[in-house]
Amino acid sequence: MSRFRKLSQTIWHCQYHIVWRPKYRYRVVRGDIAEEVDSCIMTFSEQLHCEVIERSVQPDHVHLVVMIPPKTAVSDYVGTVKGRTAIRVLNKFRRLKEKPYCSGPGDTVLIP
Repeated sequence: MSRFRKLSQTIWHCQYHIVWRPKYRYRVVRGDIAEEVDSCIMTFSEQLHCEVIERSVQPDHVHLVVMIPPKTAVSDYVGTVKGRTAIRVLNKFRRLKEKPYCSGPGDTVLIP
C-alpha cells in the first residue's frame, strides 16, 4: 500500500501533528473521560474521512497524528473534533462544568 492517497485529480500525503490541552492544563482527562475523548476522536475523524495514524490521550493533553485530505481544511477538522468532543464530554460528565480546580497555588486537582 502506498503512503500516498488519491482523489479524483490529486495525489496527496498530508499528515498533521495536532496537540491540544484542557483549560489551564488541568489533569482531568482520565478514566472514563479519556475513553470518551478517544472514542469521540475516532468517530468524528471517520465522519470527516480523515485517518488517525497515532493518538495519545494523556491526563493533561491529547496528541494526534492525522491524515487530512486536501478538500478538508485543517481548521475545520480541529474545530469539529475539539468542539464536538467537548460538547459530548461536558454533557456526559456534568461534574466537569463545576470548578475542577482548587483556588490556591500548588493545590492539586480533586477530580478522580
